[in-house]
Amino acid sequence: MQRRPFTYLFRIRYLGLRYHGWQAQKGVKTIQGTLYRTFRYVLGHEDFTLLGASRTDSGVSCLDGAFELFLREPTDASSLLEQANENLPPDIHLLSCRTVPASFNIIQDVSCKQYGYYFSFGEKPHPFFAGTLAYAGKSLDISLMEQGALLFRGKHDFRRFCSPGKNTDDFHREIDYVDLLAADRSLVPLVPENTRIFRVRGKGFLMHQVRRMAAALFLLGSGKLSLQMLEAALLGTEAAPLAPKAPATGLVLEEVEFHEGSLVNA
Repeated sequence: MQRRPFTYLFRIRYLGLRYHGWQAQKGVKTIQGTLYRTFRYVLGHEDFTLLGASRTDSGVSCLDGAFELFLREPTDASSLLEQANENLPPDIHLLSCRTVPASFNIIQDVSCKQYGYYFSFGEKPHPFFAGTLAYAGKSLDISLMEQGALLFRGKHDFRRFCSPGKNTDDFHREIDYVDLLAADRSLVPLVPENTRIFRVRGKGFLMHQVRRMAAALFLLGSGKLSLQMLEAALLGTEAAPLAPKAPATGLVLEEVEFHEGSLVNA
């Protein structure tokens, strides 16, 4: 029998600027650590577990992520949501809370994740945007970058577009959707005129994969990389990354989706 059989799925939104990523760490402020302290206060005990669907890096933000809260005793989901939001800082907001079956696995039941990398070019934007928008340079060939972005679609070996982890031996990932588009001002109001979003969707991504793909597109758009070089990097087996990591502040986990039926009790 599970020690904490009552499971609640939360959807979450946060600005990552002040946080050292998702995962709780000693001595630094993190999203998971802040959530833990908040629920400890709201619940009045420490007999619970938190598990996230995705670990964002330091400075990365999230529009619609997810995490599970495991409890030994049942509680009212709507009341718990309200109390948690009242006690969380203003840069973290819980969107919803619902019960899920014991069979639900927040890692394995993910059907896709969507990331957006937000950047501007031309004149540097106002300093107030520095924490949520990357600056990619004075001049970019956006048309060429759009062609380059399309090369990422499909299943490829992305070893040259990631930071290898200790247990990473399979660098193949499949990107179902990719686009380079103007920022939707209904979603991101008051953004500078030359703001673009490099958006990708897939079941899973390697460490720093989206940031290195974005940086490769910046090199392409500034004339420091060619389409042929980008295409060759997706076919080669060289270990060295093709591009550095683009700044973390431009990256947003936009959405996490789960397999249909995994959230429904059998």
